[in-house]
Amino acid sequence: MRIGVIGTGRIGTIHANTLSRHREVGSLILTDADTARAQELAHRLGETAAPGVEEIFRWGVDAVVITTATSAHAELIGRAARSGLPVFCEKPIALDLQGSLTAIAEVEAAGTVLQMGFQRRFDAGYTGAREAVRSGRLGRLHTVRALTSDQAPPDAAWLPLSGGLYRDTLIHDFDVLRWVTGREVTDVYAAGSDAGPRMFREAGDVDTAAALLTLDDGTLATLTATRMNGAGYDVRMELAGERDQIVVGLDDRTPIASTEPTGPPAADKPWTGFLERFGPAYKAELNAFVEVVRGERANPCDGREALQALRIAEACEVSRRERRPVHLAEIAGGSPPPFA
Repeated sequence: MRIGVIGTGRIGTIHANTLSRHREVGSLILTDADTARAQELAHRLGETAAPGVEEIFRWGVDAVVITTATSAHAELIGRAARSGLPVFCEKPIALDLQGSLTAIAEVEAAGTVLQMGFQRRFDAGYTGAREAVRSGRLGRLHTVRALTSDQAPPDAAWLPLSGGLYRDTLIHDFDVLRWVTGREVTDVYAAGSDAGPRMFREAGDVDTAAALLTLDDGTLATLTATRMNGAGYDVRMELAGERDQIVVGLDDRTPIASTEPTGPPAADKPWTGFLERFGPAYKAELNAFVEVVRGERANPCDGREALQALRIAEACEVSRRERRPVHLAEIAGGSPPPFA
């Protein structure tokens, strides 16, 4: 199998390393807007660098992995679909609903595959939580609390391109909330704060956000995110039911300290970022993509699934901006796929 990797930044490098070592992948063709970066990675992995995207499609590949800036995702997904190629793409499909819907339509018209990169679906903790909820271990689920806290903010130049904290960061929490619970979000109420560094205000973004979500069975979920968590990278989900309560992301590297006299000690080596925290999950989702391309398993996260997470993010942005509750029915692109 020959795979084209478009984009060789941080996550593209991780994915290229995984695929280059995969026993079912014979070779890679790598390309990037920074041609020197693609060439350096190709040399290090013993793979081939292409001068541009055109060569990826002209030289011939069996599948495409897209890890470029988000602004290029939808166009590249459409190009691959028209070429009859299966695609793995980092989230989101696009920063707007119309771009997402157009790309999904191209994939569906071509009858090809689009697997989206929501790596938390492959994390052991979230997988265990899903099994606990679906098995009935918790009883009736009544409360979910989730958070994503970055240790340090991204570069100022990235913020205007990111889509904002809801679309760039909390979108992972929105997706995994649906996946773990098997329920749909019906209403959101969101707020944000830009009281941190000025670069957030200049980008029209917030550095800290919170949202209250109501699920279709009445379960309440609170989600928070921040770019400014100096203690470390913190990603957790707590699920409380009438019978039991569980937590994802609580281990000896969780960057949190107890004030109780008999509480656990602070982490000696707290998580510093998502690539470290979710390393095994990133590898597992690429292994799954290879299996999808080979026809050995069903697509674990298609474009319609990713669209629902983006709809929730869009609803949160409207809620924050207009300071009101928002029904998901107000947001285009409804009719979510049935859960397995």
